[in-house]
Amino acid sequence: MLHTIGENAGRIWQLINEKDETQLKELLKCSKMEEPDFYMSLGWLAREGKVAFSEEDETHMVSLV
Repeated sequence: MLHTIGENAGRIWQLINEKDETQLKELLKCSKMEEPDFYMSLGWLAREGKVAFSEEDETHMVSLV
């Protein structure tokens, strides 16, 4: 399972890199991952200090650090 989370984290990183700062909902949709897999992998990136989160007008955003 850790291997899959790591691979998915790489896919998410690539998507954020392509889009720059993006909405979490949009990123989830573009990733085509199941929601639990998406959030586990995003958490992996957050734990490694690879992503930053912000909120704009009650919209959750994510970007690369």
